[in-house]
Amino acid sequence: MTQPTQSKRRDFFKTIGLSAATAALPGALLPAGDVLAQPATDIITRKIPRSGEILPAVGLGTYLTFDLLPGAPRNNIREVIKLFWDGGGRVFDTSPLYGTSEISVGDFATGMGINDQMFICNKIWSTGEFLSDDSHARKSFQQSQQRLWREMIDVVQVHSLVNVDQIVPVLKNWKKEGKIRYVGVTHHEIPYFGALAGHVARGDLDFVQVHYSIQMRLAEDRILPAAMDKGTAVLVNMPFEKARLFKIVQGRPLPDFAKEIGCENWAQFFLKWVISNPAITCVIPATSNPAHQAENIGALRGPLPDKEMRARMVKHMETIPGFDKLQEMPAYPGKTYNGIIRRGINARTT
Repeated sequence: MTQPTQSKRRDFFKTIGLSAATAALPGALLPAGDVLAQPATDIITRKIPRSGEILPAVGLGTYLTFDLLPGAPRNNIREVIKLFWDGGGRVFDTSPLYGTSEISVGDFATGMGINDQMFICNKIWSTGEFLSDDSHARKSFQQSQQRLWREMIDVVQVHSLVNVDQIVPVLKNWKKEGKIRYVGVTHHEIPYFGALAGHVARGDLDFVQVHYSIQMRLAEDRILPAAMDKGTAVLVNMPFEKARLFKIVQGRPLPDFAKEIGCENWAQFFLKWVISNPAITCVIPATSNPAHQAENIGALRGPLPDKEMRARMVKHMETIPGFDKLQEMPAYPGKTYNGIIRRGINARTT
């Protein structure tokens, strides 16, 4: 890269006449990039507690959705990224474990001329050959650099707490060396919430990524309070519960009160509920469908529900059959993702 990412972000604010103080305000104007430029508009933003850096509150996940077999059609992925970017999105979340997702992000972003302007959240899953062996982590990071076409990665997270006590110190060293900017940990499975909360409570993490939705609210017990107390930014995975929330509301109209918070569809209803929690920095829904991306990015605009409205939203969902049994439903109902991950799963079960 010819210019550090942070420097480019400062230049963006100068370009549209925003001081650092103004940019820190909720709803501040963010530029839409050099190539896919659009007029700056009010969007919902959040600060990273440790640095004050501003991020749009809706990001883009890539699990399954960006994982494609070689030669498979992929113009839809480019359109998803374009809609996301033009709508004000900047935060991309991916992982070496997500099949070809890193390649999809790096390839399309480079072609669009937005690569060094993205805020990339990536992961490390590494055990090593022996205690304190960081060779696997280093190889994984170098591979991610090549796939994403990025020298520096904004956030690197310990994927699912794998070898977390050994890898977090490695990531901290990388941060000191300027290879990454923030250190984090992730998990999405409920049995690991206690361990995740414990790592956040230590107070030495920049980011934590956790499963949180209008239906699965257990992160509110310990993880989110700990994050607010320790100044840890929170990324949210699975806000749609692997598409199961859409299944139970299929064919149902939005409640009339949804218009009070600017919701035009169920995706915005679910996403605005998540990002209205003051502990949340950014939610990262994943999709490979451009129409769905257009709905998702709309949650960046308009009013957010207050505490009373959030409770009203939950109460409404509790009247919908299946809401209380959502975790028992099959994941991704009616959807098929035929990528490297799916091929690997099929090979193990045949």
